[in-house]
Amino acid sequence: MQEQMKPNDANAILQAVTALVPLIVASREDIEKERRLPLTVVEALKQAGAFRMTMPREWGGAEIDPLSQLRIVEMLSAADASVGWCVMIGCDSGYLSGFLDQRVAREMYPDLDIVTACSLLPRGRAVKVEGGYRVSGHWPFGSGCQHSDWIIGGCLVYDGEQPRLRVSGVPETRQCYMPANQVSILDTWYTTGLRGSGSCDFAVEDFFVPDERTFSYQDLTFHRAGSLYRFPLNILFKFAGVPLGVARTALETLIEAGPKPSRITALAGQGSTPRTLRDEEFVQDAVGRASAMIGAARAYAFAVIGELWETLEAGREIAPRQWAEIQTVHTQVFGMCTEAVELLFKARGGSAVYTGNLLDHCLRDMLTMNQHVLNSLRTYGMGGRVLLGLPPEQLVL
Repeated sequence: MQEQMKPNDANAILQAVTALVPLIVASREDIEKERRLPLTVVEALKQAGAFRMTMPREWGGAEIDPLSQLRIVEMLSAADASVGWCVMIGCDSGYLSGFLDQRVAREMYPDLDIVTACSLLPRGRAVKVEGGYRVSGHWPFGSGCQHSDWIIGGCLVYDGEQPRLRVSGVPETRQCYMPANQVSILDTWYTTGLRGSGSCDFAVEDFFVPDERTFSYQDLTFHRAGSLYRFPLNILFKFAGVPLGVARTALETLIEAGPKPSRITALAGQGSTPRTLRDEEFVQDAVGRASAMIGAARAYAFAVIGELWETLEAGREIAPRQWAEIQTVHTQVFGMCTEAVELLFKARGGSAVYTGNLLDHCLRDMLTMNQHVLNSLRTYGMGGRVLLGLPPEQLVL
């Protein structure tokens, strides 16, 4: 497919990824077994424009709004959580490259469908040398690293053997871009769920990274004027799409099982009339509760991200309340979706425990993604501090 023929706006990309659902569903077993996305699926996602969602229009990219990104990730995640997860992270190429000098960034991304993997917490060591950094480290959770061209590792900056401190006393950090073919991928991803995300550890030893292929979240420079690129945590815009898609699939799975027979019971020694699952009040209750929880979680995510986007588009300053909400919204959405899927799993009974049952798949994926650092229970307190007018507490990136 020629470059100019690839889907390049929100509706076209949504339609293109929707058309991939049969391929993704048919690949679920391979995705789970191989613990990574098949390259055929990755290539199909590239052709659908999934990884160029955040690329700037001035480069020929899609640069679509955050709510459209959410819908696209939600659609893919409903087909398979690992696919949605890898797209949600892999399309950050457009965001993260916005923090680099644009001449350098364009040279690094000649193809707008190039995928970037990252582990942004500063677990590496970047020793300052002339022209750049000597980077060493071992990072976990490199989602999609097997099909990425660039891998970013977060580092603490060192001057020789001494860590460099900022005026505030906080250690100085740096995000370092490394070519994927120069990074060791370690076969560590043996997990409860999200098995197909290929979130393996990766490592380098004394690898030189030039200054121009680094940036720091502590001192960001926004090299693009578009609203999409003026928010430092723009990688979070579509994070909630994954649990929303998975939870919706779990709900639909139990509804589809409704005509199946329920267990035979007796009341006061008298046999009951044969019932289906959908005849059972506890199943009706579970479906109603789960639907309400998923709907509430979706409305909350779209409201918070939507209002933040309107603020950015209007050129207004982000209010403290909005900073607090972006801290807590994902913990709440992931938590509500996990609770909904657990309820649906319980209502289905013993048959849900088998690996061939989609509810088992959904539950394992939800439990795993809910452990992400951005869904930590500490985020409620971090948001609450801001609402109470106290100095903000933030993860060091």
